[in-house]
Amino acid sequence: MISENISQAERKIACACDRAGRSREEVTLIAVSKTKPVSMLQEAYDAGVRDFGENKVQELVDKIPKVPEDIRWHMIGHLQRNKVKYIVDKVYLIHSVDSFRLAEEISREALKKQVIVNILIEVNVSLEESKYGACCEEAATLAEEISRLPGILVKGLMTIAPYVENAEENRKYFAKLKQLSVDIMHKNIDNVSMDILSMGMTGDYEIAVEEGATYVRIGTGIFGERDYKKETTKWV
Repeated sequence: MISENISQAERKIACACDRAGRSREEVTLIAVSKTKPVSMLQEAYDAGVRDFGENKVQELVDKIPKVPEDIRWHMIGHLQRNKVKYIVDKVYLIHSVDSFRLAEEISREALKKQVIVNILIEVNVSLEESKYGACCEEAATLAEEISRLPGILVKGLMTIAPYVENAEENRKYFAKLKQLSVDIMHKNIDNVSMDILSMGMTGDYEIAVEEGATYVRIGTGIFGERDYKKETTKWV
């Protein structure tokens, strides 16, 4: 079932790329594996997926030694500053940097562990109170401030669009993030590139691809519905 779901998602991404006049190679599928057992991750891996996204630091760290080493891990959930030290040298990309204070902590830990950390700035395009992220007007300034920190490279932007029944309703948010990335790119800020746009999830990733997404984050569409009751362990 998981391999079939991945094949279906790949077909939909390819069709969305065709509609937008883009190459399929421009878009990476991230399998969002939060709350899912390692056995299901292995199924997705065997079906060709190499990029996996997790929302919680403890779950990510627990899974890493149990799966193939060539997996590229993406931290896509809200990241607390006191958890940064556990992941800076383990993840390929942190999608959810929403403040300068968080970036400062990532920089400190990057220097300690002598690594360069790739990050995305999370933007709350829809201005939902329940969402994290900088507003669009703040994003360029935040990128410029973070660009001066050692050990960090800003690689692009991320957003979480509202939950909607009709995915078309989110097109305006994806288009706005794309335009924001173009505006920031034109500022030619050192240590800042806008190569990555992480946007689109199970319900709206085709629209996101049409509007320029380079990473789409698909969880339910690959692994099925989640049982959040299983999320019982916590770090303090």
